[in-house]
Amino acid sequence: MSRKIHIYGNWKMNQLTSDIYQFFEELEDDKLAELKCQAGIAPQFPHLSLVKEKALTLGIKVGGQNCSHKNSGAFTGDTSPETLKDLELDFVLIGHSERRTVFNESNELINEKTLLALSLGLEVVFCIGETLEERESNKTFEVLKAQLDEGLKGLPKEKQSDIIIAYEPVWAIGTGVVASPPQAQEAHAFIREHLGSKHGFDEKSLIIQYGGSVKPGNALGLLSLPDIDGALVGGASLKPSDFYELLKVGSELTP
Repeated sequence: MSRKIHIYGNWKMNQLTSDIYQFFEELEDDKLAELKCQAGIAPQFPHLSLVKEKALTLGIKVGGQNCSHKNSGAFTGDTSPETLKDLELDFVLIGHSERRTVFNESNELINEKTLLALSLGLEVVFCIGETLEERESNKTFEVLKAQLDEGLKGLPKEKQSDIIIAYEPVWAIGTGVVASPPQAQEAHAFIREHLGSKHGFDEKSLIIQYGGSVKPGNALGLLSLPDIDGALVGGASLKPSDFYELLKVGSELTP
């Protein structure tokens, strides 16, 4: 594998200020400096500036868990991607399954958010994945294709390198159930080939993360697969020891 492994933590609606201070106190600066993979953290919105301050000297990217489809206006409770850029953040998650299922975000809305965020210079972690019902109905590839085709519609060629794909089977998120290595590899290979052949992506440089109950104990088996270039991690990213162990695995596999 010639691509750098990307391990991003999605803290979701977790961590208080005291937890964040403790998290970074327990991460050892000297050990982090030795790691070769790319680390990232997406905290809750009120904590973005604090996490950015703590992560700045550690080489850890910081991003938002979501953004609006507009830069400003009467959208109470939403967060402008322009504001994320103004805070000098690195990336934003778009299309996470919880946004799709809990908040009913459509492929069209996700597409609008993606194009806007990219136009501002943010890296987009574009999340896709099928539900258990869709997998059991043999619709996995059909669902992934629609999410990619509709969600990345109109993507400028020059912005393709600013996209990271995160494949997160919905049935594996927060359940403790992990897609088997063959299941994960099959989905990642499909995504890579589809984006290369149908959308003109450079398949060799495209980063595709796996997400869904990733832990230090199963990370090596997943990240060793040829088409898995990293992980978007939930629960295991909340503990500094677990997050560090994931970064170690990612560094061992980064050329």
